[in-house]
Amino acid sequence: MNSITTRWTPQLLSILRIVTAFLFVEHGMQKWLDFPAPAQSPTHLMSMVGISGILELVGGLLLLMGLFTRPMAFVLSGFMAFAYFIAHAPQGFWPLLNHGELAVMYCFVFLYMSAAGGGPWSVDAWLRDRKPAEAGFAHRRHAHESPN
Repeated sequence: MNSITTRWTPQLLSILRIVTAFLFVEHGMQKWLDFPAPAQSPTHLMSMVGISGILELVGGLLLLMGLFTRPMAFVLSGFMAFAYFIAHAPQGFWPLLNHGELAVMYCFVFLYMSAAGGGPWSVDAWLRDRKPAEAGFAHRRHAHESPN
């Protein structure tokens, strides 16, 4: 069992990133696109709700693709900590009672992703893995060119 879990750990990191980002991006879609449910009130760009929606939509999509995973996850972790202390903590100490469990969970999952990265099923990994191949191709091409 241990060898199976060890072998699948990187892929499970990618799955965690994809599922978390999918759930997170819905909040921004609701605020800006009125989908999958209409926003509770109109969203204005230069408001806390508007900026939150941009971070949720753009940041969520970047995480979904696994592009700029570490820096984006770090920003979103701080954003969720800020959201918790602004919107939930004033309503009481316990996250269950102040309805802040989701903000806390997102905060710490994003913090983990900022350290662990996006996993092997990410654009970041694809870009990282193709650079050595391109460098090798360029090196072979130049080695066969004539000195003229």
